[in-house]
Amino acid sequence: MAKSPELEHPNKAFGWAARDTSGLLSPFNFSRRATGEKDVTFKVLFCGICHSDLHMVKNEWGSSIYPLIPGHEIVGVVTEVGSKVQNFKVGDKVGVGCMVGACHSCDNCDNHLENYCPKMILTYGAKYYDGTITYGGYSDTMVSDEHFVVRIPDNLPLDAGAPLLCAGITVYSPLRFYGLDKPGMHVGVVGLGGLGHVAVKFAKAMGVKVTVISTSPNKKKEALEHLGADSFLVSKDQDQVQAAQGTMDGIIDTVSAQHPLLPLIGLLKTQGKLVMVGAPEKPLELPVFPLLMGRKLVGGSGIGGMKETQEMIDFAAKHNITADIEVIPIDYVNTAMERLLKTDVRYRFVIDIGNTLKSSN
Repeated sequence: MAKSPELEHPNKAFGWAARDTSGLLSPFNFSRRATGEKDVTFKVLFCGICHSDLHMVKNEWGSSIYPLIPGHEIVGVVTEVGSKVQNFKVGDKVGVGCMVGACHSCDNCDNHLENYCPKMILTYGAKYYDGTITYGGYSDTMVSDEHFVVRIPDNLPLDAGAPLLCAGITVYSPLRFYGLDKPGMHVGVVGLGGLGHVAVKFAKAMGVKVTVISTSPNKKKEALEHLGADSFLVSKDQDQVQAAQGTMDGIIDTVSAQHPLLPLIGLLKTQGKLVMVGAPEKPLELPVFPLLMGRKLVGGSGIGGMKETQEMIDFAAKHNITADIEVIPIDYVNTAMERLLKTDVRYRFVIDIGNTLKSSN
């Protein structure tokens, strides 16, 4: 007989969980494992709300296991470390992103690409090595193998730094890997949401010329004045699109809704790269002829390995890059999910776990 979530592990824990596909979150008592010899245990202070949390609480990707505690943009302060932990001590500011496990023996793991390990274990809603289900950051404590823990530099605010653990690495990694990080290059960013606004900041810090590509003309002022983009292109405006043909070295496409790729491919220079980081539910149409006519590339990228995630956080701290956030109490989380569905947030909700998550016990 499987033990209840409350009795599964020795350490009492408390969070908010979804119980079914309604996606409604409510208070939930569960338990965390004891701190193992390579584990870091920390008190959760803030947790960002990622778009994938919304998909997962409603089982829109078909892989959710209930009860489900979402959250993979988790930051806090270390309360205990295992006897063999080398890089962290009690009192350190730390974070955990999208994954908490990998095989550590495949080619991907050997090359610091744990995010592409076939046995990668997600931070929530996945089976851990001991057979129990992983629970995410909408909770008071977190335990993780130190390999998957990121050090948060002192000058990076915890609340606005939290979303970088998912949104930040999701855009930083492709900018680096696809070589779109060279000063003077011209990069387009499609979609000005949680991912897009951070992509603009990272690209600008790398010395790149940035054009925001959006369907909403009303985001122009925000993109240019607040986020520091160099130019703004309304993707529905044929004249604007035509004028920018063949001008971009690369494009980071953060949009997860259905949208045409043909106009974007047209914006690329010869040998330009269109990199997809949004995840539309249905396949997009890919016109091949325009790729042939300019030796163009369509690629993808998903988060990043641990080494690169630490590098990204350090880069963000050095260049004062944070997400633009709206901090909310935990009991507002269901309303926040409804607003996220309508993209009514600039640009990331972050739950103040430390001050507002209180156990009813």
